[in-house]
Amino acid sequence: MPALQPARGTQDLLPETARRHRMVSETARTLGELYGFAEIATPIFEFTEVFSRPIGEHTDIVSKEMYTFTDRGGEELTLRPENTAGVVRAVLSNGLTQSTPLKYFYSGPMFRYERPQRGRFRQFHQIGVEILGAARAQADIECIALGWRILKALDIAKHVVLELNTLGDPESRAAYRDALVSYFSAHHARLSEDSRRRLERNPLRILDSKDPEDVRINADAPPFDAYLNHASRDFFAHVRDGLGRIGIAYRLNPRLVRGLDYYTHTVFEFVTTDLGAQGTVLAGGRYDGLVELMGGPAMPGVGWAAGIERLALLIAEPPGPPRPVALVPIGEAAEAAALTLAETLRDAGLVVDLGYSGNVQRRMRRADRIGARAAVLLGDDEIAAGVATLRDLDSGAQAAVPLGELPARLKALV
Repeated sequence: MPALQPARGTQDLLPETARRHRMVSETARTLGELYGFAEIATPIFEFTEVFSRPIGEHTDIVSKEMYTFTDRGGEELTLRPENTAGVVRAVLSNGLTQSTPLKYFYSGPMFRYERPQRGRFRQFHQIGVEILGAARAQADIECIALGWRILKALDIAKHVVLELNTLGDPESRAAYRDALVSYFSAHHARLSEDSRRRLERNPLRILDSKDPEDVRINADAPPFDAYLNHASRDFFAHVRDGLGRIGIAYRLNPRLVRGLDYYTHTVFEFVTTDLGAQGTVLAGGRYDGLVELMGGPAMPGVGWAAGIERLALLIAEPPGPPRPVALVPIGEAAEAAALTLAETLRDAGLVVDLGYSGNVQRRMRRADRIGARAAVLLGDDEIAAGVATLRDLDSGAQAAVPLGELPARLKALV
């Protein structure tokens, strides 16, 4: 019978991989605190409407990618495909709309049914931040600055480029949408099937298409900046000026868009070519229409999310855990004494591995296998003398050490 395997598009986070994930999430959490972001954790599944209402019933995410099921009570639930909607739902559910501005950090698993590939899974993990209730460009700048700081701390910044664009306010966006519909309608027969479907629902998404013929058509599409009103231009100028003041370089990308109508003004992505074709490692934008769409008051918002799997592929190997001390009891009396000694050494901050069974040779082989720095051998003679035999496993030297001196001697080694 073949061994059981993980479901397609999932992975086991074995210790080495888990260490990379933890470095990404803990770095982001620590730096988020410098900017005043408090951690929030929402349920892994929500009522389906939490996601289908803001994302849109006809988008690929809702129609093809969401893990949706009916529970035993007959309620339709969905594993979260992203976390912004869940955070907004939490703000509304807990009556926090009068406490703005709200600044949240999150980290956790998301779920999408899509073709697995390098750095992309059906169960994947994200870090992200949201600022709710801040309408000024300063919030956009601060979001981007935190993302940049995290990438620098992970030593990834040298591998990425910040791409920046504006979608303008709702008035500008509506005018541009009409212009795109008119332009793409004239090329309807040449558009890909996906783009023809998007023409009525999300025409801005056509600008994202990777289809070769769509790319050729997009080359002559009307530019967004021709439809920006004065307020939109002024907001984007403030964002760009702020980034310049704090030394964050960027590249304007007029084809960087978001297809959903609640997105406004700033959109941005940190992209890299170190994962093969150009890929996004951190992306976000302003979503001033989302809270109202989800049944709350008109409330501006801006945030970003980043895939932990992708970031983990780009970072250097994190330092491993401290090398342990192998405690090797010899005889029944030593087994009991070793339990107490192990806790004493742990109280001193030492990592102690206490083998559960086996003779001395087997336990020493285990010490070698786990990379122990030292072994502490404890037998009847040692107990009677109030000492333990300390063996340096790198040099092979060993000596009898009084039990009271053992923590300090071990800390000097490890």
